Amino acid sequence: MPGLTSKLDDLAMVPVSSETYNQPAVIYPLRHGVESPIHRLSISWACGNTLRVSVFQKPQSETAVGDGEAGGRVVEVQLSNSGNEEVDAARWRRKAYSSVTPFALLQSRKHSLSAASKMSLDTTPYKEEWWEHVTEYSKEISSLLSDRKLSPRSIIEDPKLIVTEIAEPMCLKAAWELFEIFYIDKHSQSWIPERLQDWLADYTSLFSGTLPTIHSKLVDFQQELVVVQVVEEDPNYWDAMSSALAVGWLETVVKLLRLHGSYQFDQLSSRETENGLVEAVAVLISKMPRMRPSLREENLGECYKTKPDFMKAWEKWRTQISKLDCSSYWLQCDHQQTREGLKNLIQIMLGNPTVLSNATFNWMELFISHFLYIKPFTAGLESMHNSAQKCMQLKPVSSPHKLFGLILGILGENTEVVLAECSRSFGPWMMAHAVELLTAGSTHADILLHEERSKLGGVSIEELHRLVYAQVLSSHALTWQIAPIYLTSCIKQGIGLLENLLYKQPVQHSQILLKSIEICRLYELDTVSSNIMRIAGVHHWKHGRKGSGVFWLQQARDEFRLNRIAKHLFDFVGKSTSDEGFKQWEGLIELLGSESRTAGGLEFLKKYRDFRRSLLQGHGDMLTDAARSAAEALVSLMKNPSTPQDFWLPLLYDSLKLLMWQERPLINVSQTQLLLNKLQELSMARLRPDFVEADLPSDALSSVRLALATNLGRAILEE
Repeated sequence: MPGLTSKLDDLAMVPVSSETYNQPAVIYPLRHGVESPIHRLSISWACGNTLRVSVFQKPQSETAVGDGEAGGRVVEVQLSNSGNEEVDAARWRRKAYSSVTPFALLQSRKHSLSAASKMSLDTTPYKEEWWEHVTEYSKEISSLLSDRKLSPRSIIEDPKLIVTEIAEPMCLKAAWELFEIFYIDKHSQSWIPERLQDWLADYTSLFSGTLPTIHSKLVDFQQELVVVQVVEEDPNYWDAMSSALAVGWLETVVKLLRLHGSYQFDQLSSRETENGLVEAVAVLISKMPRMRPSLREENLGECYKTKPDFMKAWEKWRTQISKLDCSSYWLQCDHQQTREGLKNLIQIMLGNPTVLSNATFNWMELFISHFLYIKPFTAGLESMHNSAQKCMQLKPVSSPHKLFGLILGILGENTEVVLAECSRSFGPWMMAHAVELLTAGSTHADILLHEERSKLGGVSIEELHRLVYAQVLSSHALTWQIAPIYLTSCIKQGIGLLENLLYKQPVQHSQILLKSIEICRLYELDTVSSNIMRIAGVHHWKHGRKGSGVFWLQQARDEFRLNRIAKHLFDFVGKSTSDEGFKQWEGLIELLGSESRTAGGLEFLKKYRDFRRSLLQGHGDMLTDAARSAAEALVSLMKNPSTPQDFWLPLLYDSLKLLMWQERPLINVSQTQLLLNKLQELSMARLRPDFVEADLPSDALSSVRLALATNLGRAILEE
């Protein structure tokens, strides 16, 4: 919730959050320019991340408001990242677009498997196949979240480089990997503690900004290490190794031990026993048994895939440590700091709770150290959750990181807590995409998320989160095109909201209009497509783009509006071949093309255009064949039911030359009778009060009637 500064002359907005009380506040100044005193403020959301703030002056009865002001001003405040958030707008859009393909493919596979499983009694193969699809989907999403670029490895390794500088990882990626560990990766169920240790090593830098961590301690010591001459005499040297060993960063500890002064050539002879003890501890650390199938290239330890093999190796390793702890060589070590430091490392490997607690800084680090050295055979979420609770009591944190709440929810098998933490900390994108992982890895989560709830309008929690994410996409001009993919995956309300989204898109932009029509085609929304084209046609017609308007109305097959347009054209153009208005609408009809679909009155306009062309070309010396073709066009027009009655008399009057052809009658008896009947209907229509007379000479009707009577007599004689 944004807050306001107290000084109204210099207003500013300050975001207020319980998570940022220990961080510098972000201030958004309001450059309103309104003179004091300020009477009232009104705050509302605008588009996207923009707040609309209305600043009103205090009403004044006598005095007028200052120049350029009308009692106040409206200011829009863009709530940007201010450099604090890890995903800016461009990266967010890239993430949104990149995740569309994996999500759509997974939904397609889900529908296919669902249809196939309904036709089979044994659903086990389908469950296994679905699990494989979800695993593939999870890996694809995880890869697009991995935007960290590793720095190239130097040919000459720096012996004093203990913390490699890389870009800070994303919280979103860390949360996604937690879901993979606990819900998706079946193969890692027996070595989840080891996976958590890897996870902490990868993402511990995320906690360094708000919590004291081993990572931040190592970073500080690395800066100090450059100027230290005798490292074994520096207490921070031994503290750094103890902390790194507590969380299983064996390679870091061994690297630091190799910096010990006893390894220098000029001191090997005088410090042989001391060097032997340092090397013995380094070898034991590098040989630590790890219950996991494999290790990363840079990590140390010996892997064991089965629990019996791991237990044997563990007992043997701890026996070797105990023997070294009781060795008489410690009495021969004269360097006190080395002796005490190495003893401390041994106590960590022996699982001394007090030493482990002193070496760690928060409960998560202590939690990992207990797995490594006190309870290496821990299995099951319940026992892990109990251990986490005890570690929280020993190492409480005043401002816990958002990932800690997610971990506790997962370990406690509390789906509601997991959903709440995801929604609060990671936003709609995470909720829309991580649901598939939750439902695949937890039966309880599957039931909870797919249950239809009356309080939510009959939709499930899964559908609700997809609708929320689709709404976020729809609110941005650059991402609304991918919202339909998420809306169509929502059975209850998705299609209805998709229709609303398409109707809201501006039709004046051709690219957006074509995209909307393409979306309608993909999802078989024929009615919506027709309505959108109809709206576009009306919009273009009203804004003077007549050709575009007719085209889109024609695509929508809107005969009602096409007939109205035709009527409008009939009223606009002249009704005589000599009228210059003919040229004004001839181009519009030409746009329809010879193969275009025509409807209603536009069909008549096209034929009328061809007929008038033949008459215009025939003024003067018209050949008999051309005259016969024009006469046939006249009869066709008069027969056509789409020919408006207002055009009957102008058509016949313009065709007087054809009706009185000198050589021979061009219209036979039946055709002449048809024209006479039309003329009789027109005479009866003239008696109606709403009849509009054509702009023709007063004797036009009698002239046409005389010409038809003459032509009828000549046609009878000829037959």
